[in-house]
Amino acid sequence: MPAQRVLMVIDMQNGVFEAPRINRDICTTRINQLINAADKVIFIQHTEQGLEQGTAAFDLLAELIQPIDALYVTKTACDAFYRTELDEVLNRHQIKEFVVCGCATDYCVDATIKNGASRGYAMTVAADAHTTANRPAALAEVLIEHYNDVWRNFTIPGNTLRVKSTAEILEQW
Repeated sequence: MPAQRVLMVIDMQNGVFEAPRINRDICTTRINQLINAADKVIFIQHTEQGLEQGTAAFDLLAELIQPIDALYVTKTACDAFYRTELDEVLNRHQIKEFVVCGCATDYCVDATIKNGASRGYAMTVAADAHTTANRPAALAEVLIEHYNDVWRNFTIPGNTLRVKSTAEILEQW
């Protein structure tokens, strides 16, 4: 685990949760546990039609703790690194490793994890603090377990991607 405890929270926004997401309460509780233990929190927020900045839909879920010194990055693609200032923010704060959680497992969380790993960031996925919706091809529970397995076995020489429970992360922090 990193000396500086950094947490990246992806797309936990009102508009994103207009579509049903599995285990919302459990997920937000675990994310808040991580927020409380973190030294630095980075909130990633998606903007597009229906999720415009300055609207209630764009806002983070009310039940999430927002530390006064939290960092915020806005994105327009699933990947939080794509045409955003995320790399710059991480470099400015000398962040090389962080824990990832949020929504949606199979879209924005996955795209950001894979791109971040390719860029050399050491990441730990909070296995029980990300969520998604049921999809036509698979139920949310299956998708979450599938992606946890994909990330556990993701091959990226020189950079190990870890997948741990919230309890394990908190214990190691």
